[in-house]
Amino acid sequence: MGKLVFGYIRVSTKEQNTDRQYAAMKEYAAAHGLEIERIFEDKASGKDFNRPQYQAMKIALREGDTLIIKELDRLGRDMEQIKDEWQELQKKGVDIIVIDNEILNTTNKTDLEKTLISNIVFELLAYMAKKERQKIKARQAEGIAQAKKKGKYTGRKPIVLEEFPAIYESWKIGGISAQKASMTLGIAKSTFYRMVRDYEKEAK
Repeated sequence: MGKLVFGYIRVSTKEQNTDRQYAAMKEYAAAHGLEIERIFEDKASGKDFNRPQYQAMKIALREGDTLIIKELDRLGRDMEQIKDEWQELQKKGVDIIVIDNEILNTTNKTDLEKTLISNIVFELLAYMAKKERQKIKARQAEGIAQAKKKGKYTGRKPIVLEEFPAIYESWKIGGISAQKASMTLGIAKSTFYRMVRDYEKEAK
């Protein structure tokens, strides 16, 4: 059997639609002359890799095969787990294509280049994920402290402006898409881009 191309799609709940990922995957394959053998789909949380279709895909993958995903977070949520899974796939001889983040693609790369890609990029993502958590906690603490001083604190509530810097950093390095960022913040994509422009303008 020759080298095969597989796709993997994931959403967190049964109610979410997978059409966007399917369309992007088929468009990418057509543009690059690839024929996708099969697309595996899970509607499950990304907290770990114990997902039926993902595990079935891993069994199907052989050395020389290629795996296509739309975004890095379709693999999972935890950057450390993603890094371990990525390296396991590489050791198996599987190439990986991330449609929304081409710097991560391992096709037509030497072993040294593949190692450099995984080490540099994932160390950066792990660092940024850690910084995001620290920023969110610090801003939440500041917000709660200020609210308590004013006697307005009634419990933990999400505040868009407090969470924006951390989400912005993740979007900037390609960890999440603009759509994912805007959904997380509960705002329109156009509003997210406007906030990005304002934020970057203030940072200069």
